[in-house]
Amino acid sequence: MIDKLSWIAVYPEIILLVMACVIALVDLAVKTPRRSGTYVLTMLSLGVVAAMEAFYALGGQTFYGFGNMVVVDPMGSWLKCFSSVALMVTVVYGRPYAADRDMLRGGEFFTLSLFALLGMFVMISGHNFLVLYMGLELMTLCSYALVALRRDDAKATEAAMKYFVLGALASGFLLYGLSMLYGATGSLNINEVFNAIASRQVKHQVLVFGLVFIVAGLAFKLGAVPFHMWLPDVYQGAPTAVTLIIGGAPQLAAFAMCIRLLVEGMLPLAIDWQQMLALMAIGSLLIGNLAAIAQSSLKRMLAFSTISQMGFLLLGLLAGVVNGNQLNAESAYGAAMFYALTYVLTTLAAFGIVLLLARAGHESEEIVDLAGLNQRSPLYAGVMAISMFSLAGLPPLVGFYAKLGVLQALISSGKTSYLVLAVFAVMMSLIGAFYYLRVVKVMYFDAPLSHNAQSISAPADVRIVLAINGALILILGIAPGGLITLCAQSINSIVNSLGV
Repeated sequence: MIDKLSWIAVYPEIILLVMACVIALVDLAVKTPRRSGTYVLTMLSLGVVAAMEAFYALGGQTFYGFGNMVVVDPMGSWLKCFSSVALMVTVVYGRPYAADRDMLRGGEFFTLSLFALLGMFVMISGHNFLVLYMGLELMTLCSYALVALRRDDAKATEAAMKYFVLGALASGFLLYGLSMLYGATGSLNINEVFNAIASRQVKHQVLVFGLVFIVAGLAFKLGAVPFHMWLPDVYQGAPTAVTLIIGGAPQLAAFAMCIRLLVEGMLPLAIDWQQMLALMAIGSLLIGNLAAIAQSSLKRMLAFSTISQMGFLLLGLLAGVVNGNQLNAESAYGAAMFYALTYVLTTLAAFGIVLLLARAGHESEEIVDLAGLNQRSPLYAGVMAISMFSLAGLPPLVGFYAKLGVLQALISSGKTSYLVLAVFAVMMSLIGAFYYLRVVKVMYFDAPLSHNAQSISAPADVRIVLAINGALILILGIAPGGLITLCAQSINSIVNSLGV
């Protein structure tokens, strides 16, 4: 008999599943080219689910359902809330673009997005290896289909094939690693795996062997070096609206999965997975920033930028445990969560501008397509400039405090190697500032190209959301305390549950 608490734990997932099915059926009767009815229903569904998750998060309670296979805690609820809001913003930005490219003939764009979000929810709240894997596969299968949504576009089809092949390989790595851990500990439940590892009754070599494959699978989902090769090709080849779906909310789900597996499940093995994360962070910062400089495509530049940003996120994750001492865990993992949230917020604004500038028959995917944007629209140029400055980590924008939080976590650990990593990260950020500032220079100081000289028009909902998006990057930079505290408290509930 399933108890009432189990149903309460998955109410948002049930609503999301039911509404995705309802929207798929309702869309059959919608005839308007822009799918207005489907769009409104999708936004209402996402709004309701986001409100429910915020209500759960504000309650501050942690409880389990379905035999400890599902967990509801403040971190998970906030991440699901922000994922829902991120998808709402993505749908607002992406609908005009998708309509112009005949991607809204059916309701697949909306329903696949909702099913992908359902997969993210399962990833975020899963507390069992099989549940986590099921959520991951639901999200990635929907992502493959979304990338290939423009069936007559050779670039999109090629990107979908690359994504599918490499994604299947990464899923295999992760599944093999999880099976190794199951074989060693005798359990699929994350709490029981943690206790088995902490008891030190399991052979360390077997655990580390499984851990290597798990970290490889997680690194692929984050887009960290050396599992980054899919990211630039998929970002460039996918329709830009789908690129934003892949580059936005799923990063929050991937972060949650890292916390569930590495922190809640394998914290006693921190000394082992921290070394792997350190190498991946160094590689991501180095390759991401250096490769981005050479790009002329804006989407490829943002893809390599994502790789470098994930390097910073990994630095936050590896600073939580120092020589077996876990006192730094709350500040380090809280800083990593804050970094993930602010990265998604900034990415939404940057790709929102790219989507806005694209029009029927023309993709504004090159950096030169932004030339003279300030002359055509100071507002949109301002939002893009704020996004670039924030990604570069310039004060007083929110990206500065995200990077500062990670650097403070590294420095406060008191470990010399982490101090060296902090200095290296700052140096890489200085290199990264070049390609971000180049975009600003093109917008404000270059003359517009002949085919880009006309004025920019956008639906009212896109203009309003874009303005709010840009304002939040600035406001959260001026007053970041509330979000930083929220992240720290969310992580604190997890750290306390481990008895740290």
